[in-house]
Amino acid sequence: MEKYLEAGKIINTHGVRGEMKMDAWSDSLEDYLKVTQFYLDKTENLPLKVEKIRPFGKFLLVKFQGIDDMDAALKYKNKTIFVDRDDLTLPEGAVFLADIIGLDAINFESGDVFGKVSDVVDKGSGNLYEISLSSGGKCLVPAVDFFIKKIDVEKGVYINVIEGLCDAI
Repeated sequence: MEKYLEAGKIINTHGVRGEMKMDAWSDSLEDYLKVTQFYLDKTENLPLKVEKIRPFGKFLLVKFQGIDDMDAALKYKNKTIFVDRDDLTLPEGAVFLADIIGLDAINFESGDVFGKVSDVVDKGSGNLYEISLSSGGKCLVPAVDFFIKKIDVEKGVYINVIEGLCDAI
């Protein structure tokens, strides 16, 4: 499992004092409000220490230490930033999306592996798990309780496979 996860993207500056508008890639903005440090890559080499962070509609406004004006903040526009997974607390039974990618796709009823989760696609109304089928091809499975019966980060994603869901199985 990756230690550093994609947290979101800096989409613009906000004001003239170095604040930045962040599109947070999380189910809840609250997940990031206690984070004290983000990173510019998947290592500890480029830390961004949080001076202030607050919700702003469906986004976050973040002020990092040492970035004190709009020109300095503008350098971070369109940058993906990362968070140490140890700095986040997941609710019971929840998993990070990054941990799902690469897991086996397992037929819930038969226990047969029929592919691997190759991507998680956000379609606005909900996520879809893209499955690369063992038989070739791909299919999309809605990430809802009816289809996703269990996620075990050690074994795989157990899927209720109904007729027509993944025709190439």
